[in-house]
Amino acid sequence: MEADQRQKRGIFAVHLGLAANTILALLKTGIGVIGHSPALLADGINSTSDVAYGVVVSIFMRLSGKPADREHPYGHDRLESIAAVVIGAFVITTAISIFWSAIDNIYELYRGRSEFTGASQLALWIAAATVIVKIVLSLWTREIGRQTQNNAVIALAADHRNDIFSALAATIGIVFGRMGYLWVDPLAGGLVSLIILHTGIEIIRQASADLMDTLPGQNLSRQIEELLHNVPGIEHIEDIHGHRFGPYLVVNITVGVAPDITVAEGDRIATEIEDILLNQVDFMRRVFVHYHPANQQPPAEAVQPGLVP
Repeated sequence: MEADQRQKRGIFAVHLGLAANTILALLKTGIGVIGHSPALLADGINSTSDVAYGVVVSIFMRLSGKPADREHPYGHDRLESIAAVVIGAFVITTAISIFWSAIDNIYELYRGRSEFTGASQLALWIAAATVIVKIVLSLWTREIGRQTQNNAVIALAADHRNDIFSALAATIGIVFGRMGYLWVDPLAGGLVSLIILHTGIEIIRQASADLMDTLPGQNLSRQIEELLHNVPGIEHIEDIHGHRFGPYLVVNITVGVAPDITVAEGDRIATEIEDILLNQVDFMRRVFVHYHPANQQPPAEAVQPGLVP
């Protein structure tokens, strides 16, 4: 997928999610108050936070599409991972707020000081409609995230999936509350908060891993070793270091070669390595090849990498 098309699809996914969350936030918050449903109100607060971070993510997504410059030679794609961290932080904050609100509502019911008598029929329909809308959004956004490998879109898909469970919990709570089990409605709000908290932690964990350069990892290293296994002239692969920039990969590889080959032959090997990885590894942007005589480890300061631009 071309970078420009990838950027447009990612921004469209964010804007569609933002529009949907804005409508749902207004409906759920308003009906949650009017319809006397703590669970739906909690879900409405969740959607309100979705709107807030949706605006932030939209800004970050546009900035991530800026071309490379002198200060950022690999582009600005890592802003997508930073946007994912922002999403995770908003999600966790929302979870804590909803949890304490649910605990307070249950306590008020236990003490007999609550005027809660059950949610309205309208609140039930809004909660059920939210489940359907979020299922559709989750599946569609996840597919866009898979195609573009955009961390912010993948995090957004996870949040939509999270909203399915929270809306479902709110629906169940409202149903039982209307049946006379009033404590189930605020309890459902508390369960919603735990689901939201888990999703927020996972979003931050995955985005932080990208920012901390935990790639390439065993799977990618194994893939690279298999692709280069039969390249003539490589005695062995000594080291592989990868970095993620948004969805793209930049890899540094050190290989051992025969000590009696010419510089031209070493350049041929390095060029072949680059061509193989750029053509056969998804989202590979650049490959840097370092080569030196096999079984001979020169001092670090003496290593002159054979860079392939």
